[in-house]
Amino acid sequence: MNADGKSDGSVVPLNPTNKGETESSAESAEERLPANRNTVPSNLSRTPSRKRRRPSGLHGVRVAARKSRDLKFTALLHHTNEELLTAGFYQLRKTAAVGVDEMTWHEYEEDLENRIADLHGRIHRGGFRAKPSRRVYILKTDGRERPLGIASLEDKIVQHAVRTVLQCIYEEDFLGFSYGFRPGRSQHQALDALAYAIYEKRVNWVLDADVQGFFDEIDRDWLVKFLEHRIGDRRILRLIRKWLNAGIIEGTDWSDTGKGSPQGAVISPLLSNVFLHYVLDLWIHQWRTRHCKGQCIVTRYADDFVIGFETEADAHACLEALKHRLHEFGLTLHPQKTRLIEFGRASAARREREGRGRCETFDFLGFTHICGKTRKNKRFVLWRRTNAKRMSRTLAAIKEQLRRRRHDPVGKTGRWLASVIRGWLQYHAVPDNMRRLDQFVTEVPKLWLRQLQRRSQRGRAAWPWSRMQRLVRRYLPKPKILHPYPKDRFRARLAARAV
Repeated sequence: MNADGKSDGSVVPLNPTNKGETESSAESAEERLPANRNTVPSNLSRTPSRKRRRPSGLHGVRVAARKSRDLKFTALLHHTNEELLTAGFYQLRKTAAVGVDEMTWHEYEEDLENRIADLHGRIHRGGFRAKPSRRVYILKTDGRERPLGIASLEDKIVQHAVRTVLQCIYEEDFLGFSYGFRPGRSQHQALDALAYAIYEKRVNWVLDADVQGFFDEIDRDWLVKFLEHRIGDRRILRLIRKWLNAGIIEGTDWSDTGKGSPQGAVISPLLSNVFLHYVLDLWIHQWRTRHCKGQCIVTRYADDFVIGFETEADAHACLEALKHRLHEFGLTLHPQKTRLIEFGRASAARREREGRGRCETFDFLGFTHICGKTRKNKRFVLWRRTNAKRMSRTLAAIKEQLRRRRHDPVGKTGRWLASVIRGWLQYHAVPDNMRRLDQFVTEVPKLWLRQLQRRSQRGRAAWPWSRMQRLVRRYLPKPKILHPYPKDRFRARLAARAV
């Protein structure tokens, strides 16, 4: 179906006069048809209102997707016009790593108008060919390496345009507890939703789950079948298949495992959300409605999700059912990162009564979640502290960068460090995390001081701590809480959505 609304081409007749006179002699003599007149006064307004047209363009796609969850869109590629391709190009990072084409953002911009016109033509006549992704590796928090696939520049542009079109459909389908890689949703919103649920719902058990090697294990055949529920445009599906089957180039060797979607591609986050929407989200929503005896809450960010339960029986039953469900689609839960633990207000009180100590903790989106108590009235409180391993890794990266910048001007390094600290605080400065903030902001000047002392043969004599403190006061920001309490922000967001 074409989601664009078009006029039906009918002509709206003019309002006839309200007079009751008969045909004039002049009209009769000129042998023309008499003027149409009403003998009964009309109840229409003197200025007839215009006919409201149906929404067009991507807005029409979004409206049509919202009205019908079973609608299949058969004409979508025409939305990837030159304007959308150009907008996608300017939203790419200018300094991003290059793919196998070795084309940089600035080189492509030199003849942008002609390049976009040529790219648009190749897309719509079926001449566009997807290039393999270039394999690179980044270090993960646990010390292992995460494989990434860097797409070529034109693949990034087209993927951005196609993603924009598909988001108009799937943003109307995705469930509310899905937060990863969606417009208008962030990691802090997922953290707020989880904290609010732990406070307000009867959560006594928590399943902290992670899908092992998710992006590399996606079943492509199932993914295409899921897409076909909503996408009937064969040209869009053909483009997606080209990207999935383009393969990976590592060094000079090309390879393709026949499964997975390159992690790092522009369109991969959307495809992963579509896959998990059908495999996990719809299933868990149905399972907790039909089989759960107590309350059950879910928060998912990409392939990392947390499920909270009121009863232990529901928790174990869901874990077993979840393993079978993922196995049907070629996925498995990570054995080390998936844990079922006692957690929550009632669990903390029960463990204290039984003398079993505090509840275990779990990590989600860079924060360790801890069951705690307030100092004054000893009430339950959820503490969220920056993950210690992640902070250590960040400090190690800063130390390496300071070593490379050892001989840069002090002011230049100070401004760079200030931007790094502000960015880190912008994410981690949540309530009850002040201890971690102080540790981070205290450790960074020490790392900087060591590199400054190595610039001179005088060492510590050239850069005493008193001199370093002046640099800290001049350049580095002080730690402070920047985020409101999760309950307040979550309720405000719900209220704003209801308006």
